[in-house]
Parts: sequence; C-alpha cells; structure tokens
Amino acid sequence: MIIFRYRKKDYRGAVALEIVRELESDTPEYPFRGQSVRRFLLWSLHRLDDKIPPREIDLSDRLKDEDLALSYLHLRDEYGAGKLFEIQA
Repeated sequence: MIIFRYRKKDYRGAVALEIVRELESDTPEYPFRGQSVRRFLLWSLHRLDDKIPPREIDLSDRLKDEDLALSYLHLRDEYGAGKLFEIQA
C-alpha cells in the first residue's frame, strides 16, 4: 500500500500509478485529463518548478509508467511537495 499526503488529503493505492491518476483527477486546472500519465507528470513537474529544480524535471523514455509515477512521488516528497508513505503488508 502506498499513501501520498498532499494538502491534508491522503491518496491511497496499491501502485503509484493509481495515486498519480487520483492526483490528476483532483487537479481541476489540468486540461488533458485521461491522456497519458507522462503528460500529466511533465505538466505537474513544471508547475512545481518553484520547489523542484529544473534538472529533476526530465522524464526518461526508458522507464515504464509505474516507475515514473513512483519516482514522481518520491521527488515530490524529497522537495516538500507532499509526503510519501510506503506501507508493507
């Protein structure tokens, strides 16, 4: 189980991709809802450029969507744009 806390709300999922999709659906200003997860991640990272350095914003084409989603959550946690909890069952 993964939990990501942002703005006093907990997002829960078995995998990071579920949490990222929940974040996407809770972001009313995101104009491309339901399209590729990479598009949302890139859009979101650019909006967090006041917290996350530009060198961290590049998305690797070699990683699977789940790996990118988990890296995204870790990055947000590291730079104070949310809190990530991974709970072992």
